Amino acid sequence: MTRPLLALLHSPRTRVYTALILWCALLVAARAWRAGAPAYFFLCWNLFLAGVPAGASILFAHECRPGGKQAGAAAWFAVWLLFLPNAPYLVTDFIHLHARPPVPLWFDIALLTSFAGAGLLLGWGSVAEVHDALTRARGRAAGWSVAVAALLLSGYGIYLGRFLRWNSWDAFSRPGALLDVMTRHARGHDVYQPASVTLVYGAGLVLGYVAVRMMGRSFESAPVSDRRRGSFR
Repeated sequence: MTRPLLALLHSPRTRVYTALILWCALLVAARAWRAGAPAYFFLCWNLFLAGVPAGASILFAHECRPGGKQAGAAAWFAVWLLFLPNAPYLVTDFIHLHARPPVPLWFDIALLTSFAGAGLLLGWGSVAEVHDALTRARGRAAGWSVAVAALLLSGYGIYLGRFLRWNSWDAFSRPGALLDVMTRHARGHDVYQPASVTLVYGAGLVLGYVAVRMMGRSFESAPVSDRRRGSFR
């Protein structure tokens, strides 16, 4: 247990994720202080759930290295895939946006944008971690196939969460009922809305991931002098 914990704590991504989470927590705390009452605290729980796949992906990559355990890798992969939709799901929390005096609307927009951005970065970062680990272990095709499939499935997960109010825990507490819903959709019953939401959100997540990954590769391949100037040739 010590080795996975150390891998999680020493990962550079963990430091970035921690900074994002602390910023979002600061905004919620500032809002509660200004309003004199709690609001949007549910976003903190949603962000915690978004952090689960981020942590699971780091532990999966750790188990994929030489000396790692295949059973451990499989378990962390399952946790990652199951909880991954919680990360981009934060984007849909804009549905709760409306004027709530005395806090100005612009602050709430910034708060929700910060949580949504943190969710997307946690999600894309976790996909990149799994993508890279699978590429090293299984090859480029396997890495991209899993990354794209996981993001498209996240679009479906967003539909299940936002419209049908299912969550990742239901896979353990009510697996039969959840499977019935998914089977009904797979057979083409009442499929228009879930298919539309899955396509729109899933495609957006895939395109965003590709864009972020390309920008990251461009930065890594640029000369150090260009990085310091902030320009790429």
